[in-house]
Amino acid sequence: MLWRTFSGQPLAKPVKAAVEEAIVKQRQQGFKLKVCIGTDSQVRGNETEFATVIVFLREKHGGFMYICNEKSTIPYSIKERMLLEVARSIEIAYELCDLFNKYDVDMEVHADINTNPHFKSNEALKEAMGYILGMGFAFKAKPEAFASSCCADKVIS
Repeated sequence: MLWRTFSGQPLAKPVKAAVEEAIVKQRQQGFKLKVCIGTDSQVRGNETEFATVIVFLREKHGGFMYICNEKSTIPYSIKERMLLEVARSIEIAYELCDLFNKYDVDMEVHADINTNPHFKSNEALKEAMGYILGMGFAFKAKPEAFASSCCADKVIS
């Protein structure tokens, strides 16, 4: 997976090392951090693009994020796509969770799934919630899931 900053700069290190470096740097500058991880996807023709983000929130001082975009030509149902978004978010959250524990950083996994049953994405809500909570992570769905529904949504090319 190729990760970059919001400005497009590729990360010079593997994502885990870059995240640890960011946490250390932000703490040295006196910031309390919270991390939100989310994935969004968009279908264009026969291609689905996924964007996964790691959003670092500095209490009362804005934030920044790392981004990974991937494309697939596999056709997915809406439920499959929603659960694949959650799986991508959980994969990176699991890879990084020991760092968050080590540095006492709160972390949430955000799912771009609507809590309103009138929306198609709601079909995947129960499974996604169970998957995320079952992994021991804090969970947010729309409208609170800004990492997936706003941040990741904006970086799909």
